[in-house]
Amino acid sequence: MTNAEEMFANPYWYSLLTEHAGIAIGSGPARRFPLDVIPFAGLSALDTASMTALCELLAPGELIYVTGEKLASVEGLEKTIDLPGWQMHIEAPMPEPQSDHAPVIRELHEADSPAMVGLTDVAFPGYFRRRTYILGRYFGIEVDGQLIAMAGERLALPGYREISAVCTHPAHTGKGYAAVLIRHLMRVHAEAGLRSFLHVTQTNERAIALYERLGYTKTRPIYFHGFRRA
Repeated sequence: MTNAEEMFANPYWYSLLTEHAGIAIGSGPARRFPLDVIPFAGLSALDTASMTALCELLAPGELIYVTGEKLASVEGLEKTIDLPGWQMHIEAPMPEPQSDHAPVIRELHEADSPAMVGLTDVAFPGYFRRRTYILGRYFGIEVDGQLIAMAGERLALPGYREISAVCTHPAHTGKGYAAVLIRHLMRVHAEAGLRSFLHVTQTNERAIALYERLGYTKTRPIYFHGFRRA
């Protein structure tokens, strides 16, 4: 059985191999999520065979992201970007502050997909797509019928769920909505017997500070690389 250390060293691969195997595309040393779900893939190793298999899963001109520190170079794949990040886990959540004015949180569903894509495109365009919502549960906060903050689940590993797509519309920042939604997801996970984790780019100091206030700690560096098929 794969241990947690091995899973978290290669989380996209093990998510596609386990909890998300039902939507995985590919059966060899590279597997990917569907194009309209998220632009990410997992590799069994960082070698030439895995990278060649990844190339065969992409349409010409398609961009996809994989993780790993030193990936093999193969003909037909052009690296477009490197994004160093942190993987963060939580042991003891910080006490939740008392509030008489907590916002209403609503679970989001398929009909909310256009609003979810529209909101996330303000913060990180291209990463959240038409069917990203199938990866897990998503929750949002609305003002005057407009979705202005959301958070949900992306990677799923046995016993663990990744908190992702945390974003607030720029016109509504500074009100603590992100913290409220993250705490809500952590309660959902705890009630289901799951543990929460997340990923963040190393340059996103504001998000890192928020996660640390909520009790998360940096557990390992993780390197995201964008590749485009020629």
